[in-house]
Amino acid sequence: MKIQHSSVDAYIDSFPKHIQDYLHEMRIIIKSVIPEAEEIISYNMPAYKTKTVLVYFAGYAKHIGFYPTATGINYIKEELQGFTYSKGAIQFPLDKPLPVDLIKKIVEFRKQYSKP
Repeated sequence: MKIQHSSVDAYIDSFPKHIQDYLHEMRIIIKSVIPEAEEIISYNMPAYKTKTVLVYFAGYAKHIGFYPTATGINYIKEELQGFTYSKGAIQFPLDKPLPVDLIKKIVEFRKQYSKP
């Protein structure tokens, strides 16, 4: 049975140290763009919500999953060469630095969904 996490801290703490470092960095990047977002656990992973959930992320053995929804993927699709991605997810491998500028660009785009 999968563990249900009560907070983003508990979620991150459940991973080995090398993955925790990436997860902490993802959290910092996202919060730097949308500090007003509520940090929640949704679908058992960290999520950032204003009027709706804007982005999610998750840790895996070999990558960090980033879930900016299909609109976020479509917005940035031309810049995703070299990454494994699908309709609503991007995989950032753990053997490379996180693409900070790309993540910020996607989060900025998704942030427009929080405006009235």
